[in-house]
Amino acid sequence: MRAPSRVVGLGRLARVTENWLRSVDWIPQCLGVQFSASHGGSLTGTTGYLHEGAFALSVSNTTTKEQTTKGTSEGTIFRKGFSSIDERSYVRSSYLLHGFRLVRRLAFSVRDQWILFSNEVHAKLTRILHRFWTTLQGSCEDIGWLQRTRASLCSVDGTGRFKEILHEIRNGMHCLPDTLVYLFIPGLFSNHSPLYFTNTKRFFSKMGLACHIAKIHSEASVENNAWELKQYIEELYWGSGKQVLLLGHSKGGVDAAAALSLYWSELKGKVAGLALVQSPYGGTPVASDILREGQIADKETRRIMELIVCKLIKGDIRALEDLTYAKRKDFISKHKLPIDELPVISFHTEASTAPTVLASLTHVAQAELLPWLPLPRFFLSTSDFVESMLASLKVPVVAPVSAAMAVTALHLRLRYGERSDGLVTRRDAEVPGSVVVRPERRLDHAWMVYSTLKMGSAEADASEMCEALLAMLVEIGKKKFR
Repeated sequence: MRAPSRVVGLGRLARVTENWLRSVDWIPQCLGVQFSASHGGSLTGTTGYLHEGAFALSVSNTTTKEQTTKGTSEGTIFRKGFSSIDERSYVRSSYLLHGFRLVRRLAFSVRDQWILFSNEVHAKLTRILHRFWTTLQGSCEDIGWLQRTRASLCSVDGTGRFKEILHEIRNGMHCLPDTLVYLFIPGLFSNHSPLYFTNTKRFFSKMGLACHIAKIHSEASVENNAWELKQYIEELYWGSGKQVLLLGHSKGGVDAAAALSLYWSELKGKVAGLALVQSPYGGTPVASDILREGQIADKETRRIMELIVCKLIKGDIRALEDLTYAKRKDFISKHKLPIDELPVISFHTEASTAPTVLASLTHVAQAELLPWLPLPRFFLSTSDFVESMLASLKVPVVAPVSAAMAVTALHLRLRYGERSDGLVTRRDAEVPGSVVVRPERRLDHAWMVYSTLKMGSAEADASEMCEALLAMLVEIGKKKFR
């Protein structure tokens, strides 16, 4: 009677096991589950499994010798597959999980792309704002930097004495000694100006004074011209046995100051003094605003300036770069002007911005005829002499320089609140420790180059101005250094 009861018990166990297997949908397909029970004595072997949705249960009443001898009975249930319901549920879950992974991966990719895009936009906006601010700020913090340095020396106002000497000169009292050689150094683009210092040299020659105009390439760099001037001064000194008195206008003053700063040990005792006339010793906002890096359209502007300076004028772009605030700060910090051993005068003016000036014209330049003459090429190639002769033919060009200076001076006044001669602000033209001459007369940057065309003018012309400055240098040298 015990055997049937045991069979009924095993049948109930098989049904419970079947229901439990159907309810478990998360067991992997490849996973097998085995159940075994051990009891004393011999038990019927029962095996149950699932295959493609069908459950099979096998009950055996026979026992092996090994089971009988050991007194054990084993029941084993294997699961080798999912039921159809569980398989669809698993596939659905797999699709959902795969979809979730794709969505998550897409979300991360979109996030990364958005971060890259936002960083790039932020960087571009930062660069644009920086360029805009650099352009808007311009030279605000650079103008007058020489006077703000701690090592800056106090300048002496010599305007009153200059007026007295100029008044004496206009009344026929000339006091320049013939024991000196007077050297005039022209400024930027002097090679293209036909009247640069020519009337002044003629004026000095009539008084029996040894006067020279430095033949340098004005569109070259400051250091290159400094070396040329050093050799020029030594030739004049050894040729005449007289000290040389220097007067440099615009970039010419910067070149002369650089020659004294770089080669003072060799030029000491050979130079009697230096007058800087409208010279951007500290720099000029015009050159800085044109060539400043980091501002809007800086590369395009530089290409245009290189085309004008290098291609058309046959100069060096460094000639303009050396007048920027950055270059001047670097040069002055490395090379000191011997202001304690040499009389130095700084002369600067302010340009007029009156409406009448806008209509004025000035002869300022000369043009070569060769590029514009309609001559055949074979004609030019036949003779080098013909080509050189035609290359020397130049004609004066009338240009509204005074009007351009007035516009530039007005621009600098409105933008920076600085008074200037049109190219150089008054504060940047002052050498610390020098004697400063600040005339009240409105004179633009180009006026000092030429003498007035009107004879018997009520105002002093450029030649008389130069004589007064050089006479003042001689006077300062006698009082201070002798």
